[in-house]
Amino acid sequence: MVPILSAAQLKEADAHTIESTPIAPIDLMEYAAMVCAAWIEEHVDAHVPILVIAGAGNNGGDGLAIARMLHAEGRKVRVIIPRFSDKDSSSFTENLRRAGKANVPIIQLEDGKDLPVCEKDEVVIDALFGIGLTRPVQGWLKKIVTSINERPNAVIAIDMPSGLFTENNADNDTDAIVHATHTLTLELPKLAFFFADNARFVGEWHVLPIGLDRGFIASLKPEAELIQTDDMARLLPPRDKFSHKGNFGHAWLLAGGKGKMGAALISAKGCLRSGVGLLSVHVPSGMEALVLGVPEAMVSSDANTDALSSMPRFNKCSAIGIGPGIGTADATARLLKLLIQEAPAPLVIDADALNILSENKTWLSFLPKGTILTPHPKEFERLTEKFSDDHARLMDAKAFAVRHSVVLVLKGANTAICAPDGRIYLNNTGNPGMAKGGSGDALTGIITGLRAQGLDPVSAALLGVHAHGMAGDLTANELGMDGMLISELIDHLPQAWKKLRATRP
Repeated sequence: MVPILSAAQLKEADAHTIESTPIAPIDLMEYAAMVCAAWIEEHVDAHVPILVIAGAGNNGGDGLAIARMLHAEGRKVRVIIPRFSDKDSSSFTENLRRAGKANVPIIQLEDGKDLPVCEKDEVVIDALFGIGLTRPVQGWLKKIVTSINERPNAVIAIDMPSGLFTENNADNDTDAIVHATHTLTLELPKLAFFFADNARFVGEWHVLPIGLDRGFIASLKPEAELIQTDDMARLLPPRDKFSHKGNFGHAWLLAGGKGKMGAALISAKGCLRSGVGLLSVHVPSGMEALVLGVPEAMVSSDANTDALSSMPRFNKCSAIGIGPGIGTADATARLLKLLIQEAPAPLVIDADALNILSENKTWLSFLPKGTILTPHPKEFERLTEKFSDDHARLMDAKAFAVRHSVVLVLKGANTAICAPDGRIYLNNTGNPGMAKGGSGDALTGIITGLRAQGLDPVSAALLGVHAHGMAGDLTANELGMDGMLISELIDHLPQAWKKLRATRP
């Protein structure tokens, strides 16, 4: 896992690295500038002019060092320093001296002056503010930021887009944040990068390691953790030569209803592609033929012809998934209540089952510990309340998981998995081609199948979400995002598992 630290923790890691190693602050900055300059050298054509806009702090020092290095490589570079403060950091002062000595063109912009015109194809390097910003950009500097955003030039932000806070931007002024095309973030990703609210500011972000003390970073309690494929590969159940279907669990899905049997079919296919040993699907009476698309599954018939209303006979049940396509009829609600009270195996709750819970919130207190809930943002709001921003929603999802001792999978781009111990995991596999009906139904089946195979609830959620996204990426790579179907995503799950197993140590 990659830790995602707060601004305060990142400063601690920076200070600890300097204190515990022979490296001086100016040398650490020099290395950071070097890796940024190398990225720019690789990704920006040599003939393209570069404008560095540098603040008076350490981020500005980075910018000045980058300008000097690019200038030394023969690049056409100029620097503009908006003079908003006379409290220059020592690293900024030293890099200003070095840049001057190297004859880098530098303009010191007096307070109130307009930002000079950019050349048509000039790339702007944003080095005004880094992670230390704690209040919105105001006054003349806001005008500078606005001027950057009004121009068509590509913008590369160093560490953070200037004006963006590292974590919570609820009280920020969104008109005073640089809109970066790319963000070169140092050492670790920042929490703000994972929110849709901030996508227009961050652009495409890239992590550039600069040699901070990883042992010290590992000792900190992170804001969240970014899932890595290597970590997920270790969670895959082993498949010994003498394994049989009983070794991989018996999953049950309670799914489908009038007009929504496709949800049951997709969920069942996803479950079977998870590697589960056996699957039984409980559907309304008379709708059994609609699951013939998954002949590997066994079918259980409900007494009701339109909706689920009765508990099936769970034989050798290892995990139960409920929700895809079941509707919210009173009889189905009573079934869900009974299942919560008497479930013979771990639960995965999704879709209409979540909508039923949102109308009966007192039932949340009776959810078995370790239950997995997989809401999309609107379903989560129905369970809790409406949120003004993505950060607030994530923090409430964390609190919800702790309060009810459940695993909450908050679906979307960068799906968040919130564990009962308060840890947050973020996933970055997947793509917009998965934004189609049935995607969540497939995920329910996958997670239920993994839970049935004996994975603990957090591991089942982590692996299920990551593999689901990986299969989506494989599908998009082959077919394109626009026309890909969720059934095709499910068909690519075996390739995802194969890819994961190939990365196991």
